[in-house]
Amino acid sequence: MATFLYRLGRSAFRARWLVVVLWAVVLGALGIAAAVAPAAEEDTGSFMPGIEAQKAYDLINERFPGADAEGASAQIVFVAQDGQKVTAASVRAVIDEFVDEAGRGDQVAAVASPFKADSVSGDESTAYATVSYKVARTDLTEASKDALQGAVDAARGQGVTVEVGGNALATQPAAGGTAEVVGICIAAVVLLVTLGSLAAAGLPLLTALIGVGISMAAIMAVGSFLGLSTTTGTLAIMLGLAVGIDYALFVVTRYREERAGGHVPREAVGRAVGTAGSAVVFAGLTVIIALAGLAVVQVPMLTKMGLSAAAAVAVGVIIALTLVPALLGMWPNAVLSRAVRKGGAGRGRANDEGNGGQRWARFVLRRPITVLVTAVLGLGALALPVTSLELGMPGAESQSTATTERRAYDALAEGFGPGFNGPLTVVVDARGASDAQSAAAGIAKMMKDSPGVLNVTPVRFNSSGDTALFSAVPSTSPTDEATKDLVQEIRDERAAMEAKTGATFEVTGSTAMNIDTATGMQSKLVPYLTVVVGLALILLLVVFRSVLVPVKAAFGFLLSVLASLGVVVAVFQWGWGADLLGIEETGPIISLMPIFLVGIVFGLAMDYEVFLVARMREAYVHGEHPRQAVVAGFKHNARVVVAAAGIMMAVFSGFVGSDQAIIKTMGFGLAVAVLFDAFVVRMAIVPAVLTLLGDKAWWLPHRLDRLLPHLDVEGAALDTPPKERAPDDAGHKETASV
Repeated sequence: MATFLYRLGRSAFRARWLVVVLWAVVLGALGIAAAVAPAAEEDTGSFMPGIEAQKAYDLINERFPGADAEGASAQIVFVAQDGQKVTAASVRAVIDEFVDEAGRGDQVAAVASPFKADSVSGDESTAYATVSYKVARTDLTEASKDALQGAVDAARGQGVTVEVGGNALATQPAAGGTAEVVGICIAAVVLLVTLGSLAAAGLPLLTALIGVGISMAAIMAVGSFLGLSTTTGTLAIMLGLAVGIDYALFVVTRYREERAGGHVPREAVGRAVGTAGSAVVFAGLTVIIALAGLAVVQVPMLTKMGLSAAAAVAVGVIIALTLVPALLGMWPNAVLSRAVRKGGAGRGRANDEGNGGQRWARFVLRRPITVLVTAVLGLGALALPVTSLELGMPGAESQSTATTERRAYDALAEGFGPGFNGPLTVVVDARGASDAQSAAAGIAKMMKDSPGVLNVTPVRFNSSGDTALFSAVPSTSPTDEATKDLVQEIRDERAAMEAKTGATFEVTGSTAMNIDTATGMQSKLVPYLTVVVGLALILLLVVFRSVLVPVKAAFGFLLSVLASLGVVVAVFQWGWGADLLGIEETGPIISLMPIFLVGIVFGLAMDYEVFLVARMREAYVHGEHPRQAVVAGFKHNARVVVAAAGIMMAVFSGFVGSDQAIIKTMGFGLAVAVLFDAFVVRMAIVPAVLTLLGDKAWWLPHRLDRLLPHLDVEGAALDTPPKERAPDDAGHKETASV
């Protein structure tokens, strides 16, 4: 592996102009393809096939084709002001005028007046009108939206508080606004401080941006064909930037080190790609495995996001191995430190003696048990809130009170009860019943008599008369644990009702969908972990040729991911420090979050493991004592691992400013996870464990040693000079320093 990458780096150095032109052509071609490609539509397919709520949702679409379950709708909430009632003549006139005006649109299917649909609260302070459309939200024309907004604005100007819920006029939150720019700026500062050179700091940023540009252009080019929405690319941007900068940083840092050691530019590039590039390849593979493994969860959206992000990571790896050495060939001395440029190789190397990483490693070596126990107990304490983890999906209740959707949600909850915002939609399949009408009525009565149900809407049948539909309103809010228990109790009655009536039923609606999704995601977590961790452990076993190092890596990962999940629960569920992040409403953690966090953090954790421990392995293979190998690894790579972690934290933290709950939570969770994994697990637990294990850390059974392929990740083969060196390009003087 090291020899192949060594040759690849030297070839890219030699053919640098060709490599740069080829990457420019790829970027330009994909940019043109993205510009002319049709815009990707919002993914309206099944969110999580197989759960009951999704099956019921699909059955409604099948049996009630005239009333599309995915059709756009709007709930217009009217609240009387100054102690009036909505039934007062003046207020009623405003509402009736709105109903008449809103019903004139070509795409409007119906407008249900609150006075005809019994949509007035008991105290007559609140009422709502439902506007239903013939088409899905994505197919609504601007004219239809403007007409509805105009009717709402007209009603607001007549002394009535009017708020809009539903999806017809729902505002689409920004994915983060200036998140990427903020992350890049912070990353630039970290790079400049770490490398001390504008050119050295700028090169990783430039190549990472090129990689993200290529990845996003590709996603946009094929988005309409593969159903990739704009949300799909968010994770690709996030990880593409983070790993793109980090991978280029490791190659550039190793190049500077090789130049400081006296190697000429082309040889330094080859050795940098052969050694640091090997770590980049295997680190990238672990991230790709973790992201592609999201397909195990069998959630189409997760699969698309995971594969798109995996492709972005793959692009970052290829760029680090080809474009970075080509650019180093164009400016071989610009990325060097001032000490190397002015004082030569010897002075540059002398400046590395006794650096902070080396001093920290020696501190840990003197107190391994104390450091290990302190780190494990600290992360364990932070992980305790995980025991209170509650999963759900974000709704209007999680939005800012500045949005009309949130104000409509609050007004309906206050006027009609907390459960009104999460009605349970029940679809009755009466094809097996002798009397469909009686069967549906019996099921509706059972639900109405259930404790925890406020009321049940009238039953309505489809045109064939074999399927019925009605809604049940719980007495508790959609996120209340009692609502989850109610749904389960209702479903437990299914067998008895089917035996009694011959008809069966299924429960759906946003509340049931969220409950089923959370349960489904929990059930998928263990299979996902098994597949991803299993494959990655095999990969690490091959890379490090050790049994205990991969096990230690997995243990450290579990500590960091549990601690980060604990902090997420404390902030987003319990509300600790929520005001600092602009979180106005706390509640259950998004169902997708644990899977996302586990997958992405595992990949990134293995990044740091490979980068840091690979250098220790390299020193050990070259004859260093195990304790000295730990010091050598920290001496050469600790600073760059810290910088890489700082860059990732900067990129992820930028997304905390997003208005989308899932992006905000993901950005915060990933930033905290990187903090714990890089600075506690890799900087403290790893050296402590390796110190205590000594030579045993690198133990591998002889039989397994013979079976595993020898990849030479540490670059031992590069220490044997080739018989002949191809002459370097005439454009560069082969001197150790300039």
